[in-house]
Amino acid sequence: MVSSSQIKKSNAASASPLGEQAQTLALAKEVLQLESSEIDALAQRLDHRFSEAVSLILQCKGRVVVTGMGKSGHIGGKIASTLASTGTPAFFMHPAEASHGDLGMITAGDVVIALSNSGESDEVLAIVPPLTRLGASIIAITGNDASSLAKAANIHLSAHVSREACPLGLAPTSSTTVALALGDALALCVLDLRDFTAEDFARSHPGGSLGRRLLVHVSDVMRTDAGVPHVSEQAGLAEALLEMSRKGLGLTAVVNAKHEPVGIFTDGDLRRAFEQNVNVMTAKILDVMHVNPSTIHQDQLAIAAVEIMEQRKINGLLVVDDAGRLVGALNMHDLLLAKVV
Repeated sequence: MVSSSQIKKSNAASASPLGEQAQTLALAKEVLQLESSEIDALAQRLDHRFSEAVSLILQCKGRVVVTGMGKSGHIGGKIASTLASTGTPAFFMHPAEASHGDLGMITAGDVVIALSNSGESDEVLAIVPPLTRLGASIIAITGNDASSLAKAANIHLSAHVSREACPLGLAPTSSTTVALALGDALALCVLDLRDFTAEDFARSHPGGSLGRRLLVHVSDVMRTDAGVPHVSEQAGLAEALLEMSRKGLGLTAVVNAKHEPVGIFTDGDLRRAFEQNVNVMTAKILDVMHVNPSTIHQDQLAIAAVEIMEQRKINGLLVVDDAGRLVGALNMHDLLLAKVV
């Protein structure tokens, strides 16, 4: 007698690669559509309890502590991370560890977000009484309104789903997606009410590309003092070339008596001068420089320098202060080293 597993193996062996791909794509689309529909259903049933949860987090005098077991714990860790990076002090606490000393991290001013799809996770329920005695407020996120955790919490938010996206109906899929989306909604509503800005976000991410883009200023990366190549209006081209060679920036500023940049001479200008048979020894810098050079203020963000260079197709910028005096210079290499680009 042929077993069902043998039949499956035989069918798999005879199936065409294109047929398998189509079946795989069909299942993938079904999973995404199902999870999307569950999030839509969640959005439709949000009510005053969600607003109350946002207010509770916003008014929290301590920290927001997120807890959950298994897959709910993984989702809880992401929610805690999102809250922390958007202006709400938060951390994840493992419920099993909480019963063995980690409850000491909780204070009366804290808000605890407890996740459990069933609402009956033993490890989570075990810490509810001591949390209540400590005076912490509890927001429960479960898939069961009638569960023990839902009833014990100060506020319950339903993450109920009609079914999991798993073909077997077993692996937490739709339920974890809905719980994560609900956590994102909480974090971002609190962010909005705090008037949290992109600059605030960057301060929590100084090592990331966003942090560098929003926190690094021109003054942080520019060449200064003796490192700034410059010559006077009366200089000859030969003197300008020596200045460029000494400073190694591929350009030199041309300044007037007030130390204001009135021109710039670059490696590209030098090549063009050679093409035009300009006499390097006798030419004046005024004859070959570019007037009205591109400048940037020292207090502007370094990313603004990148945008100027890209728009004008140039590789260097002169930096000025409030009075328009030359105080620095930079090129694209400086911005690359600072990881702004």
